[in-house]
Amino acid sequence: MSITHVNHDDLVQFAKEKVNLPKEHADAYREQAQRVREKVTTYLADHSDFALKKILLSGSLAKGTALRTLNDIDMACYISGPDTPKDIRSLLEYLADKLRKAFPNMRPEQVQPKTYSVTISFRGTGLDVDVVPILYDGDSDWYGCLISQEDGSFLETCIPRHLEFIRKRKAMQQTHFVQVIRLAKFWVRNMKSERTDFKFKSFMVELIMAHLLDAGKDFSNYVEGLQHFFTYLATSNLDQQIVFEDYFKRSAVPSFNERVKIIDPVNPKNNAAKLYTATQAGAIVEAALDAGDAIDAALSATTKEKTIYYWQKVFGPSFQL
Repeated sequence: MSITHVNHDDLVQFAKEKVNLPKEHADAYREQAQRVREKVTTYLADHSDFALKKILLSGSLAKGTALRTLNDIDMACYISGPDTPKDIRSLLEYLADKLRKAFPNMRPEQVQPKTYSVTISFRGTGLDVDVVPILYDGDSDWYGCLISQEDGSFLETCIPRHLEFIRKRKAMQQTHFVQVIRLAKFWVRNMKSERTDFKFKSFMVELIMAHLLDAGKDFSNYVEGLQHFFTYLATSNLDQQIVFEDYFKRSAVPSFNERVKIIDPVNPKNNAAKLYTATQAGAIVEAALDAGDAIDAALSATTKEKTIYYWQKVFGPSFQL
């Protein structure tokens, strides 16, 4: 068995060199996000009528699932008040205007509304911070409505609970849970580079991994952890509805007619996979079958050269030992 050629320790090294965002970069990015938060918070303290109520780090950097290729920081900004616009374009312009006031030393063009967020461009670091507006009505758990990047509609969410959901599962298998997620996301990235029409968003990868963790799967061996992931995709055919009961009962989930049903753990009315067609779901299942077969072939290969060849079918040519 060629586990002697490529094993768990080799995947650990590959992740360190090619997949993971280096700790020093992650720390620097978090510090920059903290500076944004402090700047806005300080401004709020001096302007009690300011419409921005809370700003916090979100996305893959906050969850610990960011890849080395990360090039921007996601932050969520809660906005409240009678003057807050309710249409998307006006809301983004409104947020941009407020952020420019919180950052008076920046040029106006450094704070620009985009399709779903407002981007703050820091010239010193060259790193962008994407601030997503969330319409907030005073909910004590910080529920609010953000702009869905899938269809541009307003979607109820709770950023603190999303982060808590991941933290809870990270605590169950420290290091390993998020590492297998990052490896799977790297596989997705490789698939997208090979197939321009391949679609598999990170949020769905995270939720599928959480589902497997809750079912008792062990991720401490990364070869086996990836096999759990690909086997689930292949055998389930993405026909199984995934529901988490951290914040609501299964009975609160309405009936969905979409092809893939992966329910947002903080909003039972949101199917996180609602826009995935049968063709797109089939492409994910087919790619998972191919990846699983490649790992099986790697485990039975008799030479290191052949083993690496099969692992490259999963991770692409960057997989080298």
